[in-house]
Amino acid sequence: MAITKLNSTNFDESTKSGVVLIDFWAEWCGPCRALNPIIEELDSEIGDKVTFAKVNVDEESELAQKFGVMSIPALFVLKDGETVNQFVGVQTKQALIDALS
Repeated sequence: MAITKLNSTNFDESTKSGVVLIDFWAEWCGPCRALNPIIEELDSEIGDKVTFAKVNVDEESELAQKFGVMSIPALFVLKDGETVNQFVGVQTKQALIDALS
């Protein structure tokens, strides 16, 4: 599967059903860059069961504000449009697998 780039136009439609992991990130963020390969690996392994998505906080500040993002990377797990889990900072692959189960 491919990682979805979310914006204010496609956000609601992309997150309304199923399990979605949203990564709020920015180009200049070192920890965000460190997290990226983990998300890509998970997408290739379980992307058929979970939608992986990214929100660039510099381009989509309203979405970041809506979720109360104060530090990045910020990760939100949504199930059928509702937040069921959230993390701040780089997470291990196993921590993310556990959060998505």
